[in-house]
Formats: sequence, structure tokens, C-alpha cells
Amino acid sequence: MSNHLEGNKEIWIVGAGPMAMEHARVAIHLGISPIIIGRGMVSANEFEKKMSIPVFIGGVSKFLEKRKPSRNTHIIIATGSEVLMPNLLLFKGLEFNSILVEKPAAISIVELLSNEEELREISKKIFVAYNRRYYPSVRKAIEYIDKDGGLQSMHFEFTEWSHKIGDINKAHGVKENWFFANSTHVIDLAFYLAGAPHEMVAFHKQGNLDWHKNSFYAGAGITENDVLFSYEANWESAGSWSIILKTSKRKLILNPLETLKTMERGSIIVEKCDIKSGNNLKEGLLEMHLDFLRNKNILSNIRDHISMSNHVFRVINGG
Repeated sequence: MSNHLEGNKEIWIVGAGPMAMEHARVAIHLGISPIIIGRGMVSANEFEKKMSIPVFIGGVSKFLEKRKPSRNTHIIIATGSEVLMPNLLLFKGLEFNSILVEKPAAISIVELLSNEEELREISKKIFVAYNRRYYPSVRKAIEYIDKDGGLQSMHFEFTEWSHKIGDINKAHGVKENWFFANSTHVIDLAFYLAGAPHEMVAFHKQGNLDWHKNSFYAGAGITENDVLFSYEANWESAGSWSIILKTSKRKLILNPLETLKTMERGSIIVEKCDIKSGNNLKEGLLEMHLDFLRNKNILSNIRDHISMSNHVFRVINGG
């Protein structure tokens, strides 16, 4: 994918935390000096110290009093999940090129669905930053799938490391909605590869976590592309994220998702593919930016994300 960009591109990055820094590094790599819109002094000072880029302090509302976006403005919202939706709604009624909002675009499925009507007038220009779609490992897996004549079946796991997450200090509601904030990264990728579910049965069970309702998940179904799938997650045992894809000729293993291993039919030998991103940026982020600034062929539109959240994520998590 060429890094050449046509025309004048202006990038605003809302947020000054770690993910905002990653987006800023990509913008600079592309020759664009991003405008950083922060909220508090602490994160802004840290950002300026590490990135040598000035940060506007005071939040989006205050910034918009001084300056409005234009047709050339591409906005990236990279804040904590608890303020993604409030920041997104501030651009309603304004002119801009497009918005890339960090996944999952809201703190909860309920918040996302309750704002569907509010977002309607700008929904065509909002995209959700599921960057794992752009991993070199994923693009290589798609090459194999196309070469082999299509995907036949899939299994994925979204076990979360609850023993680590429980001690993390997060804003109220973030850990309680960890499935939506984090597990949907792998679920989105799985159904991006296999197609959206056509039929599905989903099971879930409450565990011993005091910060998340469910700990155990299992389910199966068939996608719109006629791919049989199953999934499992146990947040109170060993495990991690993984996706296993099967064609008529091979098994493709994404575990961890940044890597790809293959096993050919009739063999038990697992071979690791030699995949290199070729840059020092966060995996998949450069390719996602290029897609966002140009064709938006791979990105999930907010309307598709709302539909997936309502009909798939909500069902898997038990409503």
C-alpha cells in the first residue's frame, strides 16, 4: 500500500493519551502535522514532552469556540471509552471530511444504541478504528483464503486476563463493559473475515468476577458467507485471543493475532509465516490511516458497527 496522499489533509486528534500518541506518530510519518486537542494538564504535558507537539488544553467544546473543522479535516477521536460518544456528538451539525473514532465508539452497547438517532445525520462519515483488520498477519491470511477458494469454517477465542484487568484503575463503567471495550476487537475481526452471522446460538454464564457480569462464553452458528463458526472464552482460566480459520487446503492460525501460522491438509506440521510490517509504528495503524484518509474500503462504518453491536455483540454478551 502506497504512502502517497493526494491533496491537502488536515488531521485533528482528540485526546492526549497513549493511543493519541500512536495516531500522532502515524500522522507525522505521513508528513502531516496533527492538531492535538487535549483536556487535562497532566496528559497534555506528557504528550508534549514525548512528542514535541503542542496540545490545546480544555477539550473539544472549548477548541470549537475558536476553530471549526472544514471539508479537509479528518478527525480522530482517541480518548478513553467513557468519553468517546460525548466527544463524537460534539461534531454533529459541523462540516468535516470524516471521523475515525477509537473502538468501540461508546462506553457500552446501551450508550451506542441509544445514540443511533443522534448520529444519523453524520453516520456516513464516521468510522470505527478496529485496527486489527489491517494487521499484516490478517492480510496474509486473507491471501491464503482467496487462493484456496474461500473460508469453510472458523473458531475463535476471546479469553481476557481477568487476573490482570481486575487491578487496573479505569473510569467508572469501563471494566464493567470490558467485553464491549476489549473483547469485540477479536470478535469484530473474526466476523470481518468470515462474514456476519446469519444464524447463531450463544451461551454465557456469570462467574466470580466482581467487576464484570459474565466470565464464560460459548456459541456457534453460520455466517452470511456460509462459513460455520464456533467460539469460546473463559475469563477465569488460561487462554488468550485467537482465531483459527480453515480452507479446503489448510488451517490458518492467528495466535497471537499479530502472527500467522499454517498447517497444510494431510500434515501435522505447523509453520510460522515470516511477516514484517516494515515500520516501527503500532501494528496496523499506518495501513488504517491510509484507508481512512483515502478510500475507507476496510474500515467499519458506524452504522455497520451499531448493527453488529445490536445483533451480535449484545447477543454474545447476553443482552
